[in-house]
Amino acid sequence: MRNIALFLKYDGSAYHGWQVQKNARSVAQTLEEATAAVVGHKVHLTGCGRTDAGVHARVYVANFRTESSIPCDRLPYALNTHLPDDIVVYDAMEVHDGFNAIGSCVRKEYTYQIYNSHIRDPFYVQRAWFYPKHLDERIMQEAAAQFVGTHDFAAVRSVGTDVKSTVRTVHHFEVERQGELILLRICANGFLYNMARAMTGTVVYAAEGKIAPEDIGAILQSGNRTAAGPTVPPGGLYLTQLWYDDGEVSFHVR
Repeated sequence: MRNIALFLKYDGSAYHGWQVQKNARSVAQTLEEATAAVVGHKVHLTGCGRTDAGVHARVYVANFRTESSIPCDRLPYALNTHLPDDIVVYDAMEVHDGFNAIGSCVRKEYTYQIYNSHIRDPFYVQRAWFYPKHLDERIMQEAAAQFVGTHDFAAVRSVGTDVKSTVRTVHHFEVERQGELILLRICANGFLYNMARAMTGTVVYAAEGKIAPEDIGAILQSGNRTAAGPTVPPGGLYLTQLWYDDGEVSFHVR
């Protein structure tokens, strides 16, 4: 039995997230159906994370097991003939039996896009959050820096999937303006439900003057979700980098 890792990217606008749903189309279901058609049997894909409805992935890793002998270098071409245009598999590799797309992943980076202009751009609809009031990226960066480190992030998560601990380590949270586009890059060893979007909303709160950047430490200590900023819309969020290291295989996807 081979363990195959697939590398893909997708526009999540038409999907109810990665995870298979009973009554809604998901990325995983679509990819599992395409994979089954190629390898000739039903497959179960383990994804690197549960991206929410409307969230995109510039990089994504999923693994499955198969007895099919199709070469890995042929898999992307074969799969893409069965996939819609908004999901693309661009690489595949055989990995050791213990590799797990989510369990072997040690860091993830999400990037949130804000289109900060008085006039919206139709090409950023469902690709960035349109925010017409000017945002000062320097204040946003000052606020973002308060999240870096190991903290209890209960104050910036939505009620959803049960987890054993709400403590996570944020390795970097960088804010960059590129013209009218503001990019917020958050790298952590793991993310709670809606954590990246709530962190972004809290940084925007600081730019709006609703909280001071130095208040964020106290907000995290309080664990009070209502004290932090809102959960911003999903269309601006992208999974952008992944780091893997399970002792047997190590690689960085970006």
